[in-house]
Amino acid sequence: MTVDPRQVAQEEIKELRTRVSRLSDDEMGLILTKARSHYAWQDRPVTEAQLRELYDITRQGATSMNCSPARFIFVHSPEAKRRLVPALKDKNIDKVLGAPVTVIIADDLEFWEKLDFLFPHDDRKPHFRGKTDHISQTAARNATLQGAYMMIAARAMGLDCGPISGFNNSVVDEEFFAGTSMRSNFLLNIGYADETALFGKLPRLPFEEACSIL
Repeated sequence: MTVDPRQVAQEEIKELRTRVSRLSDDEMGLILTKARSHYAWQDRPVTEAQLRELYDITRQGATSMNCSPARFIFVHSPEAKRRLVPALKDKNIDKVLGAPVTVIIADDLEFWEKLDFLFPHDDRKPHFRGKTDHISQTAARNATLQGAYMMIAARAMGLDCGPISGFNNSVVDEEFFAGTSMRSNFLLNIGYADETALFGKLPRLPFEEACSIL
């Protein structure tokens, strides 16, 4: 008997929503409302198995046409960390060197070449072929989304994270991506936080200033 993948997907989400209608306040706090960007780290390793699980969760996040342009380089060894140092602002060096893993979240500008696999029911390559600006914008937007998914996934797994934009992208690209179709987007430290480095949480804009209902 042929299994209809659409029906399977519809039943899976219906069953999931029956079991879990929403996250608890504590669960919401763990991944977002109480979560913090961290700057100091415990001397606890993050294993390859954890990184594989982290990616497996992250890759399920939605991207336009399932294009999945993000590439994740897990910088783990001391030697690889030292290659990052010349690109970092001074205040971020200790944050990176102290973290068990620093992820270079990159955009692959040839992401659209994999659409035969990622979006098999329709040929979407002509939407991108020869369209440099469209490729660049799509890659940047969706890889950034995937980086955010990785942050939430890491927190859901019991890890902590600290995103970093204070670095020279050109230096990272020359060191890690020369001769490739990839370019750096942002960095993400992952590990187990040393909470003693935290300060009070900064304010956020209220609904009335940030939102409109039309």
